[in-house]
Amino acid sequence: MPTHTRIRMFNTKETYPNQSLDNDLCQAVKAGNTVYVRGQVGTDFEGNLVGLGDPAAQTEQAMQNVAQLLKEAGSDLSHVVKTTTYITDPRYREAVYQVTGKWFKGVFPISTGLVVQGLAQPQWLMEIDVIAVIPED
Repeated sequence: MPTHTRIRMFNTKETYPNQSLDNDLCQAVKAGNTVYVRGQVGTDFEGNLVGLGDPAAQTEQAMQNVAQLLKEAGSDLSHVVKTTTYITDPRYREAVYQVTGKWFKGVFPISTGLVVQGLAQPQWLMEIDVIAVIPED
C-alpha cells in the first residue's frame, strides 16, 4: 500500500530539452497529511516562461503554480507551514517578497530566504518551494 502520492510526474528529458538529463521527478508529493512542493519558478506547467527579466512576474507565476499544486494535493495556501525562497540577486528581494507576501497574507509560515549564484536555467530569477499540511475533514 503506497505511503505517498506523486503529483504531476514528469521526466527531465521533456522539461529541460537544452540539457542532457533523464530524471523521473514530480511537482509535489503528498505523504500522510503533508504536502511537499518542488521548487516553483516563473514557468507555467506547459513550460512557458512568464516574466523574462522580471522577478515579480516570475514570482507571481511560481505562486500560481504552488496554489494549483496544493489544491491538487487537497490543501491550499492557508495551510503552508514552511517556505524556502531562492533569488539570484539580492536586489530582487523586495520585488519577490512583495508578491509572496500578498499570497501568504495572514498565513504566517516560517520562511528561509537565500541568495544563490544561479538556478537550473539562467533565465530563472527566483524559485520557491513549500511544505504544507492537508487539513482533516
